[in-house]
Amino acid sequence: MKHNLDGKVAVVTGAGRGIGAAIARKLAGLGASVVVCGRTREHIESTTKTISHGGFKSEAVECDVMDLHSVESLARHVDSNFGRLDVLINNAGIGSFSSPLHTLPPEAWDKVLNTNLRGVYYCIRSGGGHIVNISSLAGKNPLPNGAAYAASKWGLNGLSYSIAEELRGHNIRVSVVCPGSTNTDLSPHEGKNTAKMLQPDDVAHVVEMLVTQASQSFASEVLLRPTSKP
Repeated sequence: MKHNLDGKVAVVTGAGRGIGAAIARKLAGLGASVVVCGRTREHIESTTKTISHGGFKSEAVECDVMDLHSVESLARHVDSNFGRLDVLINNAGIGSFSSPLHTLPPEAWDKVLNTNLRGVYYCIRSGGGHIVNISSLAGKNPLPNGAAYAASKWGLNGLSYSIAEELRGHNIRVSVVCPGSTNTDLSPHEGKNTAKMLQPDDVAHVVEMLVTQASQSFASEVLLRPTSKP
């Protein structure tokens, strides 16, 4: 049976759990060879085991997107083992939702910005293919007690729009996906009905639509919300 991404190679960062794991499973199901990346070996191997049980192809590669040398090592691995990169999903991210900005320690600010924004820059300069950046509606709206996270996502949106213009002449498409509250370990769930929240597979479905779109066009941005407010 032929799949839409047969023969393609995809890299998914932050793919050990949540949205990243769902995206990795989705792309593998579409026929891509998926490089499952993350900082925790146990988590990324769990994702690859799930993919292999479905009869699809993936491999786990440890990578810390905050570390340029780690990202460059990942790029060398992909080049030497596959010789190509067709889809890059920048999903790795962390949040900080418990304190107003004036009480946030500088090291916490650095960790959020370096993971959510600098890490995407590192991966883009080391990779190629159709780039999909997983952002957030927090990059569109105020987020009290989550200003660092919001700042990183506003920055990621601006980065995505700008490089889309830089790279479209090189036949590289860039898309950004902005989900609302999603039922993962990252999102704050207090007072919310998790059954009504977006689920990781909802985001993965949007990524599927983006990367299987006909090559003469691309959706530059998708805003994703739950049907019922949680």
